[in-house]
Amino acid sequence: MRVAASLERLMTVAEMGAADAAAPECGVPSMTLMEKAGCAVADAIGRRFTPRPTAVLCGPGNNGGDGYVVARLLAQRGWPVWCEALGDISLLKGDAAEAFRRWTGETLPVSQDNPMAGLFVDALFGAGLSRPLEGHAARLAAASARMRDRIVAVDVPSGIHGDTGLALGGIAFHAGLTVTFVRRKPGHLLMPGRAQCGDVVVADIGMPQAACLRALEGSAENTWALAGGHLAPAKLDTHKYRRGHCLVVSGGANSAGAARLAAQGAARAGAGLTTIAADAGAAALHRAHLSAIMVRTDPLADLLGDARRNAVVVGPGLGLDDAAAAQLRQVLEARRASVLDADALTLVARDSGLPLHDRCVATPHEGEFARLYPDIAQELPRIGKLAAARAAARRSGVTILFKGADTVIAAPDGSAAIDDQAPPYLATAGSGDVLAGMIGGLLAQGLPPFDAACAGVFLHGAAARQAGIGMTADDLPSAVSSVLAGLNAAARTG
Repeated sequence: MRVAASLERLMTVAEMGAADAAAPECGVPSMTLMEKAGCAVADAIGRRFTPRPTAVLCGPGNNGGDGYVVARLLAQRGWPVWCEALGDISLLKGDAAEAFRRWTGETLPVSQDNPMAGLFVDALFGAGLSRPLEGHAARLAAASARMRDRIVAVDVPSGIHGDTGLALGGIAFHAGLTVTFVRRKPGHLLMPGRAQCGDVVVADIGMPQAACLRALEGSAENTWALAGGHLAPAKLDTHKYRRGHCLVVSGGANSAGAARLAAQGAARAGAGLTTIAADAGAAALHRAHLSAIMVRTDPLADLLGDARRNAVVVGPGLGLDDAAAAQLRQVLEARRASVLDADALTLVARDSGLPLHDRCVATPHEGEFARLYPDIAQELPRIGKLAAARAAARRSGVTILFKGADTVIAAPDGSAAIDDQAPPYLATAGSGDVLAGMIGGLLAQGLPPFDAACAGVFLHGAAARQAGIGMTADDLPSAVSSVLAGLNAAARTG
């Protein structure tokens, strides 16, 4: 299982718990970590807000302990602050009890009758909460959506599960700022957690590196540190054949635009050669629009017979008839590095006997995922998107790129990445076709499926930001060149 660069690694709830447990063995007492966590939250508040009446909502566990530290430090800095405790404070244990003992200010029980604050610190429950909010906590969570800019969450907004990003029972706090520790959790990137966290600050609290290494497994945030490492600049002695040859399988004339977008994506992502395989009607349309991309009407089997065509994109505008199904089977039987998108995914869902293999990247959106893996999709509200994508990848033996505002890439070996940097205006017709082509172009250059999918998704989002609000899918391929030029220049100077 691959592990991404340490600064971009995510930590699950269990991994964070294991690191916390290992810290004392590595020479850092748990109370020291709590003090530093509270200090990090207080510092983040001080950077963003001026002193104002502040209520720190403290839960019955260690998240509440962090809250008592926050309150003490803000009071020492001259802030008017009080704590509101959820539950019986006499039942606090361990570090949380010690943090409360060190807090000498006012503590009220959580109540509707408490004074109104100018700022609320949500230290009720952390990332490991396993049951829905209820009572006063649920009431406060419901009210939080109307004043999220006045709420700072400790670790995650209470009610958001750290692994899945799901709001347990459908209710959770909304925050304008979330301060988490050591590393982001998957729930900071997965919807709806991503939307309800607001700005996320990751604080270094002195967790020993040895404690982290004992805990870490295999998911990462899909940033340039992960994706960009796979995009080495071309060598001086390279030529187009060394950069690979991507074949895009086109449907008929009525849907030819999808294949054309995919082909342009492949070429801009760096494939040395790109060819569209099409029938005569579609070929005429492609040739009228394209110059640098070749168009062939040879039988698909003949085109696949040339091993130099080392990557294939199949599905955009392909169609769903018997001829399309036969073409898809030919591609899979050729065992090329392949991107299966759009219509190809519907055909796979219809025919469980198609010979999928480990050189494939499948790119379903939520509806396509449900058709491909209906039993896993039924579990999505319970297990979340990351676990669902991993389960699908293990079952199918292919790399799964589960698209959305929180795109998840998962490999059969359990490696996974979450990408949350794509802008909302990327949700436009044809953008998925360009993404499929970009991944195909990266596969043609020799990237393994998981690496190509991570890099393709990252570049896709960066290209959308480069193109700007109001972009269409036609704008994406040319924007990729600008993104790559900027990233390569940054890599040289960094």
